[in-house]
Amino acid sequence: MSGRFITFEGIDGAGKSTQIAAAVALIAGRGLQVVQTREPGGTPLAEKLRELALHEPMHLETEALVMFAARREHLAAKIEPALSAGQWVVCDRFSDATYAYQVGGRGLAADKFAVLEQWVHPHRQPDLTFLFDLDPAIAAARMAASRSEGDRFEREQADFFARVRAAYLARARDCSARFHVLDATRTPDDIQREVEEVIRERFFA
Repeated sequence: MSGRFITFEGIDGAGKSTQIAAAVALIAGRGLQVVQTREPGGTPLAEKLRELALHEPMHLETEALVMFAARREHLAAKIEPALSAGQWVVCDRFSDATYAYQVGGRGLAADKFAVLEQWVHPHRQPDLTFLFDLDPAIAAARMAASRSEGDRFEREQADFFARVRAAYLARARDCSARFHVLDATRTPDDIQREVEEVIRERFFA
């Protein structure tokens, strides 16, 4: 079986991390090689760019360029080699996050995002994207209970996350063939069962 590319998306506090680990375990349990990674980041250089993006104030367009620079390196050094070798890749965020956070949240022009996406990965989109949909107020309460001071995105106000959520849902409608939207208010066990069921039906049925 050839490699598959699965991404997990959602606003901060939506509960992706536990489900990513469960998905990786499910795939590995099928005897398949699987790479778990994240964006921005995933390689030494991309992780350095991640630190800049998350903690250094910058112009909106600079921010988008840094995100896509990290993505280009991530694709070249990790994602594409793994997929070419028949490995599966499970990634915490990809370009959908840039659309949601920079276009939806920050107001980057959608046509500029489209140019960057076409330039950086014209022939690569995830085979399956899970979107963890959650009211920003619930996400904020979760984060307040579990984290100290966050990065500059996590410190944004509620209206920012409302825009991010709306952009995610719009993206899911536009790319419905690869998106599966999950109600992230449910229990982790319920969500895990749904994630595993979708992966089985999509790839192992």
